[in-house]
Amino acid sequence: MTLPTHDQLQAALATVEDPEIRRPITEIGMLKSATVDADGTARIGVYLTISGCPMKDTLTQRVTDAVSPLEGVTSVVVELDVMSTEQRQELQTLLRGDNPTREIPFAQPGSLTRVFAVASGKGGVGKSSVTVNLAVALAAKGLRVGVVDADVYGFSVPRMLGVEHRPTQVEQMILPPSAHGVKVISIGMFTKDNTPVVWRGPMLHRALQQFLADVYWGDLDYLLMDLPPGTGDIAISVAQLVPTAEILVVTTPQLAAQEVAERAGSIALQTHQRIAGVVENMSYFPCPHCGEPVDVFGSGGGEAVAGSLSRLLGAEVPLLGQVPIDKRLREGGDNGIPLVLSDPDSAAGKELLMITEKISGKPRGLAGLSLGLSPAKR
Repeated sequence: MTLPTHDQLQAALATVEDPEIRRPITEIGMLKSATVDADGTARIGVYLTISGCPMKDTLTQRVTDAVSPLEGVTSVVVELDVMSTEQRQELQTLLRGDNPTREIPFAQPGSLTRVFAVASGKGGVGKSSVTVNLAVALAAKGLRVGVVDADVYGFSVPRMLGVEHRPTQVEQMILPPSAHGVKVISIGMFTKDNTPVVWRGPMLHRALQQFLADVYWGDLDYLLMDLPPGTGDIAISVAQLVPTAEILVVTTPQLAAQEVAERAGSIALQTHQRIAGVVENMSYFPCPHCGEPVDVFGSGGGEAVAGSLSRLLGAEVPLLGQVPIDKRLREGGDNGIPLVLSDPDSAAGKELLMITEKISGKPRGLAGLSLGLSPAKR
């Protein structure tokens, strides 16, 4: 029997990524050992970051799937161990660098991550539904996406994305769970039995700072932040912690929502942030009999908000799209499968995908960034 060589075994294991860190286990110190017995039994030792790692079954399956196809392998035995404190510290340094201050990567001058702060003037306009659908649609395009559920009092993103695991803590670093290709963190992952969060401003600021600095996001293309409604502490903290974040305003057509949405967007005038655009949700209801749009909540709210903010800021604020009422949008939030995945050809799904195309139109690149280079001296 021809058994796989050491190099072949290593090459196969190099294709196995840790589900949370999304780096090959051969690069991050998680591969403990790899041998093949004379009878073709491959014995692979893997270090888990913590005892009781929630992704150990997924990791075991990935190792098995990678090694089984090798010629001469008759079975795979994955032996799990746990990293020592020293190994976890080395992993943290490898991923985050030796940075005791734990800076927010998205606030650094060289960051290539586009950050969208999804805001609304009032609750109940579907801000979280828009956030998770845009995030999943971006990830489906092959982009690296993260979501911060910054709505500390009304967190709902984990359910809407169908997140099943809690974050994993490695030393001072938090590994966020993911769903549908989107990394996500929420205060709801740290509470028990739907316990309400009763915090004042300073604690809210610190929680948001931890979500941005202590969580290992990796190299993201986009980070979406689902803000609480209004112009309170979190909106101010976002402007302080991530001043380059662009505001995405969500409203409904009705006059009451329009007026408060304008106030939420106008905070950009004080914080000097850019408004990426306005999304009008619950724009109309397609009649089930004739298909004609029924303006349940009135009409023109999104366009009015965009026009008002454009005049206020002295720069064009576009109306990015008008998402119709669709019960499948609500159902997707309840069962953890966003509409852009379950029914992308629906009217609401198409509109959300169109909005995704508009906000992702600006390519990620180095234009305008300081590279810290200087001419060589002779």
